Amino acid sequence: MSDQSSHSLPPWEGPAILLVDLDAFFASVEQHDHPAWRGKPVIVGGDADRHGVVSTCSYEARAFGVRSAMPASRARALCPDAIWTSSHFGRYREMSQQVMDILRDETPFVQQVSIDEAFMDVTPNRINTTHPVVIARRIMDRVEALGVTCSIGVGTSKSVAKIASDMDKPRGLTVVYPGGETHFLDPLPSKALSGVGPAAEKALAALGVHTLGQLRQTSLPLLHRVFGKNAEMMRDRAAGRDSSVVVDNDEVKSVSNEVTFAEDLTERDAITTALASIATKVARRLRQKGLSGKTLTLKVRYADRSIHTCQQPLQGPGDDDGVLRRQLDTMIDELWHPGIALRLLGVGVSGFSADVSSPIQESLFALDDTSDVTNPQEAETTQRSRRSLLTATDALKERFGEDAIQFGYELKVSDNTTGTSSKNPSDYK
Repeated sequence: MSDQSSHSLPPWEGPAILLVDLDAFFASVEQHDHPAWRGKPVIVGGDADRHGVVSTCSYEARAFGVRSAMPASRARALCPDAIWTSSHFGRYREMSQQVMDILRDETPFVQQVSIDEAFMDVTPNRINTTHPVVIARRIMDRVEALGVTCSIGVGTSKSVAKIASDMDKPRGLTVVYPGGETHFLDPLPSKALSGVGPAAEKALAALGVHTLGQLRQTSLPLLHRVFGKNAEMMRDRAAGRDSSVVVDNDEVKSVSNEVTFAEDLTERDAITTALASIATKVARRLRQKGLSGKTLTLKVRYADRSIHTCQQPLQGPGDDDGVLRRQLDTMIDELWHPGIALRLLGVGVSGFSADVSSPIQESLFALDDTSDVTNPQEAETTQRSRRSLLTATDALKERFGEDAIQFGYELKVSDNTTGTSSKNPSDYK
């Protein structure tokens, strides 16, 4: 689309932020790759008979009431004729990267917040004279040419752009011109604002606050009861004032993986085996990114669906699955004891060095679980051998696929998963 099309648009003065949101992304990629599925209800998620949940679904499935995070058994009851498929994250990452390349063709100021969502700063200036709406339309056309679609919100702040992007899906473009923020926001329910979850919505309703217009007019002392130290920020956002800027977030903040099990884990051996498998995946992702973290997080979901986590400083190189396995083997005792059933396990590593080219210096004695080296020279030699083994294993997996080499504990776990995968934004940078 040429810039001349901007002649019929009202002028834009001040900041211009876009939120690009890919429509039903996983399902759209599946429909693109399987032409026979187009126009039909498609559900991406886990096995309905094995505690699976819906990762996402096509708009044809949503017409039946199916939603993300819904139990797969419920989704099957609502839409029995749907086409089901497990997640193919490698393919989704590939398509996501193509979309992000399109966005970076327009501006270097792109902040990817998940595999299917990103903010852009396209504020007009002496160099960028193209109208923001023209840029948004051009992006929509280019993304659709890839075989998927997106919806875009355009506003003067990230919070306005985010809300606008949800207003007209799929293939929607919602524009809030400078000065029109309160007119756009005031009638919307309070839950439309990011940061207002079910608990906050209920607390606001108890104060008589049901809309964003009422929220922006509520006194700070009252809002402190709901949002604490974030009260002023939330009131500003309800008014369309948002000082947060779009930042290029190539720096990964965490890398994690979690697995939901078809049959709850109740024995310690089964739990440690599962943790070993998950740790191996996380460590490999870290090495792929050239990252080594300082903090290890363990997450569990009990049979009653409650979630608990614990964190510890890492006791060795944060990209070595041997180190992760050994430490997780002790951490699990903080969250589990005999008689407790576990539905889900998750492992995450965070706290990366700002300069990934300068790896964190760790103890030479932080080796594999079986290491019994006490001589420093022997320890250094063993550590080098360990790194060589990891490098060789990674190279084989890179060339022949993740299943090219699998340890026994990985094979044991694969038979007891639901097929449901979680989206971890940091894994898609």
